Amino acid sequence: MSIHYHCRHCGTTVGTIEQDQVNAEQLGFHKLTNEEREELIQYSESGDIHVKCICDDCHEAFSRNPLNYENDYIIH
Repeated sequence: MSIHYHCRHCGTTVGTIEQDQVNAEQLGFHKLTNEEREELIQYSESGDIHVKCICDDCHEAFSRNPLNYENDYIIH
């Protein structure tokens, strides 16, 4: 099982965790609401987990221009 992190704004691959067993508390998923889990976490048929997050570049761009949060997807 792999856990793949992708930026929810630009689609960049942020990183991958290769681990056979991991629980929601180790990943911090237990702190998310049910709505946030549905929006940010997807499970593939192969057992991999895909997590939407924010990359450093988008975080910096949003810090400089908070109006970018109004867009679902940006390209940098």
